[in-house]
Amino acid sequence: MSKRIVVVNAGPRKGWNTDTLLSEAAKGAESAGATVERFDLFRLERYTGCISCFGCKKEKFKGHCICRDGLTPVLDAIRESDGMIIGSPNYLSEMTASFRALYERLIFQNLTYNSDTPCCNAHPVPVLLIMTSNAPDTMYSELVGRYQQTLSFFVGPTDVLVSGDTLQIPDYSKTDWPWYFDGAAKKQRHETVFPLEMAKARRLGAALAGEEQ
Repeated sequence: MSKRIVVVNAGPRKGWNTDTLLSEAAKGAESAGATVERFDLFRLERYTGCISCFGCKKEKFKGHCICRDGLTPVLDAIRESDGMIIGSPNYLSEMTASFRALYERLIFQNLTYNSDTPCCNAHPVPVLLIMTSNAPDTMYSELVGRYQQTLSFFVGPTDVLVSGDTLQIPDYSKTDWPWYFDGAAKKQRHETVFPLEMAKARRLGAALAGEEQ
């Protein structure tokens, strides 16, 4: 029976950096024999982050967010999966608001407030976290490390891929941004380095789908 991998895109732009790396990681998972189910958070029905109803702290709902909205099928799919690949662009030195909404509900449902068993996740699965950013990837080690640590504890062992200094638009000369960005350098990086990151995403996706549970 093939493994089921859930891919979650927390970025809005189709065909660009985050979307591309997630698609490559999904191809890698499929090459390892996995079945991929994908969700694009910006295209779901209306949803919110955690509303602090504390329903998930009741014994009969332990490990389950009881808020019903556009994120419910995503949370259900992750809970029943064999692995998760999730990606977000970096906006203003953070993940997108869509990423944060899912992250809050994904983590909080497994947090027990019990010092002996702080996490009630009975089915840990491997995670690949992908982040893209216009800024250099060296700027975000603390941010990404924090997410990696929390996801590893509450969801499952987490690997990370960060792509920095990304190309934002096809042609910077048509904007008034050239004083701030070196469009030629960004395009060169996109043509030389980004394909290597795509290949890495494929390898990480294959490795995630090949992990023993």
